[in-house]
Amino acid sequence: MARPIIAIVGRPNVGKSTIFNRVIGERLAIVEDKPGVTRDRLYGIGSWLDREFSVVDTGGIEIEGEDQILRSVRLQAELAIEEADVIIFMVDAKAGVTPADDEVAQMLFRAKKPVVLAVNKVDNLQRQDDIYEFYSLGFGDPIGISGSHGLGIGDLMDVVIGHLPDPLDEEYGEEVIKVAVIGRPNVGKSSLVNAILGEERVIVSDIAGTTRDAIDTPFEKDGQKYVIIDTAGMRKRGKVYETTEKYSVMRAMKAIERADVVLVVINGEEGIIEQDKHIAGYAHEAGKASIFVVNKWDIVEKDDKTMHQFTQKIRDHFLFMTYAPVLFVSAKTTQRLHKLLPVVVNVAEQHAMRVPTHMLNDVVSDAVAINPPPTDKGRRLRINYVTQVAVKPPAIVVFVNDPEIMHFSYERYLDNKIRAAFGFEGTPIRIFTRKKSDDE
Repeated sequence: MARPIIAIVGRPNVGKSTIFNRVIGERLAIVEDKPGVTRDRLYGIGSWLDREFSVVDTGGIEIEGEDQILRSVRLQAELAIEEADVIIFMVDAKAGVTPADDEVAQMLFRAKKPVVLAVNKVDNLQRQDDIYEFYSLGFGDPIGISGSHGLGIGDLMDVVIGHLPDPLDEEYGEEVIKVAVIGRPNVGKSSLVNAILGEERVIVSDIAGTTRDAIDTPFEKDGQKYVIIDTAGMRKRGKVYETTEKYSVMRAMKAIERADVVLVVINGEEGIIEQDKHIAGYAHEAGKASIFVVNKWDIVEKDDKTMHQFTQKIRDHFLFMTYAPVLFVSAKTTQRLHKLLPVVVNVAEQHAMRVPTHMLNDVVSDAVAINPPPTDKGRRLRINYVTQVAVKPPAIVVFVNDPEIMHFSYERYLDNKIRAAFGFEGTPIRIFTRKKSDDE
């Protein structure tokens, strides 16, 4: 089920990034601090009152040219209006209402989306009176907060949560594999989708996503039902998505949240750029099964080593996604396209696979016997038992004598041994280390 999206909008220097960090709390610190994971501060996952949501900080947008600040906040507002379920409109108590604030307010007011007005830098009681002039923006009661001191964040989030849409039941059954097609502009996402559907010639219908603003296309192949969630070809009027490729991340977020399997499309002719890592990284952090699809392979000059070399480049650039298979296709000529759906089915099954506890413990016991955990300051990690607690993605809890001495490298070793035994191709595995209590 897709998480709702909260966007934080406002002119520069009002403290959007500080509030972003407060809202997602410890989440950013506990997501994987691993080699190769690209940290794009544009998005994060937060929770409040048992509701999970995605948070978008529009503050990282930089625009060149005249009147840079005003153009920047217009773009932020336009992005939030299109994509967010709730908008936090941030202003600065010390600066008062500025022309840029008025500009954004007019755009948000016309959009008819829920807007919560947060007045930042209300660092003490004396500043509380400074919030009243912001009533003029037309969004009801302003909420005074202090990002630097953490004041008022709870009150703000209580109001924001009240505006989130009710969780929707997924409209497709468990037997349907939902496939999101993501990638930066001009990698050939639309062509790939059309090629998949054109080859099968069994398009049922195009369903315009209600609040999701995406196109869902159900189809069936060899008795398996699929839905393609297409993020391609959805640029709206205006120059938002032409201005910077960073926006493609937000487009991808909604589709990824709903998907079982994510196709990360890379332009084989252009190769890999940093933006590819940002987009793929979100699929990884969302715990989705993923496949790298290298498109436009028909126009790449190659010899018998080219495919191996490109695969190695993907492995080098995406160290955090070594589990994801790589396919080389051409949407234009349909080269190797017939291999794609069988791989989709396989990784979807691996994503939903549950391993019996006794089998998991046998594999981990053998792994420990072959390579015992190293000591840490004279203390050795002891693994008591292991169990899988969730699927989509597979989540495994390792009960130990002291979680503090579980080193990342040993966790990765266990991950590799578990994969060697059971597969889990195409899916991340979440490993959590817990202290074994005395009564267990």
